[in-house]
Amino acid sequence: MALNLSMRKNFLHVVQTALFIALYIESHCQANDAYVYIRDKNADSDNWEVVWQDHFEGPGLDTTKWTKIPPNNADWGNYMTSDPACYALKGGKLLLKGIVNPDTLKDPRPYLTGGIYSKGKFAFQYGKIEIHAKLECARGAWPAIWMLAERKKYGNYPRNGEIDIMEHLNFDDIVYQTTHSYYTLELGKKDHPKHYGTAKIDIDQFNTFGLEWYPDKLVFTLNGTETFVYPRVDGADPSQWPYDQPFYILIDQQLGGSWVGRVDPKDLPVNMIIDWVKVYQ
Repeated sequence: MALNLSMRKNFLHVVQTALFIALYIESHCQANDAYVYIRDKNADSDNWEVVWQDHFEGPGLDTTKWTKIPPNNADWGNYMTSDPACYALKGGKLLLKGIVNPDTLKDPRPYLTGGIYSKGKFAFQYGKIEIHAKLECARGAWPAIWMLAERKKYGNYPRNGEIDIMEHLNFDDIVYQTTHSYYTLELGKKDHPKHYGTAKIDIDQFNTFGLEWYPDKLVFTLNGTETFVYPRVDGADPSQWPYDQPFYILIDQQLGGSWVGRVDPKDLPVNMIIDWVKVYQ
């Protein structure tokens, strides 16, 4: 049966509305998975809105947002564990601990460390992230706040890049803010552009470690102030910019490794204290 003019207009309106909604979701909110948030690359950077956060105010770790990082063979992951001794929630703050292993018969490793990541539960592409945290010091302590690619668009590490929002070593009064990629690690292109910066912190206080992520640059911040910028370089090898895909968040209190050096058990336990995490788009 042929549609009359009014019915055709209504049909076209429904189709146009459906297409608009689909395009809006694709360009503003999320990709294939509901937990992946992709910001419109043309969005106004002066109007940030919180899209995901955790203030650690519940009785336990929110497992809809976080998973405890399992041990792995990477230099930073030797002592990662899900042991409750390395995790605590007190007064709206999450404590990630580095401790001397109290039972080496159960687990032969000399130390245990706590860490969490949002892999498979939250990832984002472009936007702003801030983490309010305090870093305790110890010989061999290596707390880190960083990001890795959720979907491995370009293959295996380091082709998808790594964004280190904050790393701290031992008793330093500075933090490192770094990018790693095939371009920096395998091709050795570390100076043009420079792939890391440092920022001085008050180690006795909480600090806000941040990143503003745009399609053409990574802007690292400390307490709301820009500290280091890593730009996308026109004409560079494509591996210079793997930061065009969703990344997930890692927060961990690491111990030991080739960079930080030996651990002194007399300095343990040591805590990384997380007050809150916020992601804006």
